[in-house]
Amino acid sequence: MFFDDRLATVLRQRATGEASLRTQYRQLLDLLGKDRVHPRASDPSLLAAAWLRMDALAEAIPAATRAQIIREPGWRFRSPDLASHLSDHEPEVASAALNRAELTSDDWTALIPRLPVRARGFLRLRRDLPIDVEALLSRLGVHDRGLPAPAAAEADPQVAPAMLAPAAEPSPPPPSAPILLHKAPEDGRPAASAIPIRQRDRDENGRTEISALVERIAQFRRTRGDGPVDLESSPRLPLDELPERNQRTISSFGFAADTSGRIAWAVSDVAPMVVGTRLFASSPGDGDGTGHASLARAFARRQPITGGEIRLAGAPAIMGDWIVDAEPRFSKEGHFTGYFGRFRRAPDAANASTGPEAREADRIRQLLHELRTPVTAVQGYAEVIQQQLFGPAPHEYRALAAAIAADAARILAGFEELDRLARLETGAIRIEPGEADLAALVRRTAAQLDPVLAPQGAGLALAFPDTATLLIGLDPEDAEALVWRLLASLGAACGGGERIAVQLDPLIGAGGAMARLVCALPVRLAAEDNLFAATTRSAESAINAGLFGTGFALRLARAEARAADGALRRDGATLVLTLPLLTEIPALPSALEA
Repeated sequence: MFFDDRLATVLRQRATGEASLRTQYRQLLDLLGKDRVHPRASDPSLLAAAWLRMDALAEAIPAATRAQIIREPGWRFRSPDLASHLSDHEPEVASAALNRAELTSDDWTALIPRLPVRARGFLRLRRDLPIDVEALLSRLGVHDRGLPAPAAAEADPQVAPAMLAPAAEPSPPPPSAPILLHKAPEDGRPAASAIPIRQRDRDENGRTEISALVERIAQFRRTRGDGPVDLESSPRLPLDELPERNQRTISSFGFAADTSGRIAWAVSDVAPMVVGTRLFASSPGDGDGTGHASLARAFARRQPITGGEIRLAGAPAIMGDWIVDAEPRFSKEGHFTGYFGRFRRAPDAANASTGPEAREADRIRQLLHELRTPVTAVQGYAEVIQQQLFGPAPHEYRALAAAIAADAARILAGFEELDRLARLETGAIRIEPGEADLAALVRRTAAQLDPVLAPQGAGLALAFPDTATLLIGLDPEDAEALVWRLLASLGAACGGGERIAVQLDPLIGAGGAMARLVCALPVRLAAEDNLFAATTRSAESAINAGLFGTGFALRLARAEARAADGALRRDGATLVLTLPLLTEIPALPSALEA
């Protein structure tokens, strides 16, 4: 079926009612908005009839309704001819069309000079236009007319009127500053009692502080002139007396970038150092960017960024080479709004492992990549059917598609676990250092498992105080994943009425100060000869520690503990996890006392 046939079919229909008018208007928008309309590809008279029919429908359908139809996200608007045609309609229709259009840079460049001056102004609110199109709008004098909110108004609402209002006669002081009215003396100076009491106190305090500072400076000069300076007895100005904070090494952080490629948000401890930084140069030779050309190409094509190389400058905590992974973001209407993702430190090439373990891990990753590709495709098609992106589907098909998408997601999560175990056991990666409260993580994980285990009378019995704190030197996300993997594996194997005792305490060993987490094994796991090769899988339990069963989950937890300079081992009927402490050991026992 060709374009001309569908257009002729729509034009042959007779639209009489209000609903049929709106339907035909939607159909014409869909057909004329697919791509550029070339007279050679269609009958010119048919196209002319289509434009005339659209104008006739515009007279019968209110402008607000047409603008709402144009803003609907279920159709593609890629035709500059349609954008040019609708730009001459009512302001709300023209605004909706120009904000909905998804044109190429060349189409925008050719269209904008032909737009009415009023219609050009609607483009000033878009934040997803290509850089060269924004430059063209700037040359034509199209700018955002919005003024930023005054900073003083945000800090103090009482200041804004004073900044914006014209000069006026002095107003009387507020009631909070009472004035004692007396006749001024003959010399023209105000009497002391005529000065506001609070203001007079502040003036006296200020003079006292200034006098004391001047006296300290004078005494310092006298002491320096008489002989050697006694640093213990001589007065010193309050300069450089606060100790410098040690800069914590930043290994990764989350961020969000706007449509121009500039970082607009980052996690709180990194935001002051990176917000405003461009991910790539806005033009060749521009020194404002920090990323490679491949990152700029992915950004221009709105593609996911995987393993992008970038170098950050500025504060010492963020300087150096980074790897960035990010996904594009789109609004409900389908407009590009920027990227969100994560920075991670680039591995040191001098310390990169090239031994057989690293090569084996690389082969496993390549194999998993080959397996991920078809699973990801199946998941994508299932989500398309479930969300009816290409058209309506029966409810039974949507239910099956949702189940397939969920299964694909579980398989991909299993691949991630296989990949992580391979890299941990071969030494290709290590657990990121950081700061995490192990006691708080255990309490939070137990609170998540209790609602599932409580109906069968099972659960975790924590044998340490609710106020206990035990800081370990692990990244909080990695520490939380490790604790969940361990406790969820034990909880999933619990039988009816079983209570797992969990003990947490500090430990001084040959490896230094460690945190020790001791968990009793459920009866089902205690009967296993090799706990880390157990195939125990509880089908009736709603707790899922991993795709490959309890033994694999515990083996992965053991590899994570070893990568963090700790250990996970079986000791009779208990499972013992040890992790390096972050604080000194003398300060710890009091934190765990009952």
